[in-house]
Amino acid sequence: MKKIKLDTLPPKGLHGTVDIPGDKSISHRALMVGAISEGQTTINHFLWSQDCQNTLEALRQLGIKIEANKEQVIVHGKGVRGLEASAQPLEMGNSGTTTRLLMGLLAGTDFTSRLQGDSSLSKRPMKRVAEPLSKMGAQIETTKLGTLPVIVKGSKIHGTKLQLQVASAQVKSAVIFAALQADTPMTVIEKLPTRNHTELMLRKFGADISTEKDQKTINIKPANRLRGQVVNVPGDISSAAFFLVAATIVPNSRITLKNVSLNPTRTGILNVLKRMGANFKILYRENNDESYGDIEISASNLKPVRITGVEIPALIDELPLVALLAACADGKSEIRGAAELRVKETDRISTVTQELSKLGVSVTELPDGMIIHGRKNWKTNTVELDSHGDHRIGMMLAVAALRTDQELYLNDPAAIAVSYPSFFEDLKSLLNVRK
Repeated sequence: MKKIKLDTLPPKGLHGTVDIPGDKSISHRALMVGAISEGQTTINHFLWSQDCQNTLEALRQLGIKIEANKEQVIVHGKGVRGLEASAQPLEMGNSGTTTRLLMGLLAGTDFTSRLQGDSSLSKRPMKRVAEPLSKMGAQIETTKLGTLPVIVKGSKIHGTKLQLQVASAQVKSAVIFAALQADTPMTVIEKLPTRNHTELMLRKFGADISTEKDQKTINIKPANRLRGQVVNVPGDISSAAFFLVAATIVPNSRITLKNVSLNPTRTGILNVLKRMGANFKILYRENNDESYGDIEISASNLKPVRITGVEIPALIDELPLVALLAACADGKSEIRGAAELRVKETDRISTVTQELSKLGVSVTELPDGMIIHGRKNWKTNTVELDSHGDHRIGMMLAVAALRTDQELYLNDPAAIAVSYPSFFEDLKSLLNVRK
């Protein structure tokens, strides 16, 4: 297994500016919505990660012409019912978003599709999508464990009123995609409000979709026609979060992150940083679509924090970083209501506990979270950390290493390319600016 040496405590801190790569969630959705629209959809600032490339290639297999270069992706959509059967199984790689959203997109077709993925993705739960879709008339087969491979037999979709049992934007989006192909209108009620990129984008493309005041009830009318658009993808706040945390916990740091998505359903990490006493300010930019702006942040003395279940949907991808913040705060912090972390690319409650413990952090694993006893100085008891094949764990550990002056190595750094291929290059740029 390949490993790399990590950068450790920089005496002068982190300084400089990072243009954050495109948002992963929005990049996935722009491809899919563009594919089922009529005409051309142009995507600027697309995220060239492994996950998003899996979506792009799957759509090509389904008969969609897509032109792509580093600057721009152009999707030649074929309409709501324009997808075509693939002669080969659709390869999902490690991408849960690709898999779950495509299940909804394929539910109302007139052909059968097989979705398969790598060993990690093949352990993740897919019944959470298959079951609500089946209530709409979809025919979906999983393994006995409810995992990949998945067979989607295209069928007639019926609109209904559906209460979702899991607070998941992926499940919600799959249901919405299926509802576009239904014979009658659909109402979806979420357990808790989750990221709303799908709803915002579909409205932009002409879908009749509305969210009620409770922010949990979504009404969708079948779509006969969507029209291609220009999508400007903002920087991914889940990627920016690694540098937000790095600048906060590394002494003498001050950095600026450019063009970051500030969609309020995704800014839970900023709320946590504020409660913990972090020093940052936001410059919002005008935009008719997704909110975005620049964030300036500097080293801070942190207070402990308590995270509860109601906060989890807006924080789910950043919780390993919240644990790291808590490890650097002076006192006891708690994360509760986060059992969803156990069914991510890894069991992130277990892997975060295991890896932070190697660094000398006192972490107690809970069924639905962690208790972290933070302190300013750690005493590492290893030279090797492990990403466990999980991109977010790998990046979190690279940031954590900046708090130590010990020699440290990271196993399986290649996993980071799933969401942020240029992560180490961008980190180096902040280490190399002299102050």
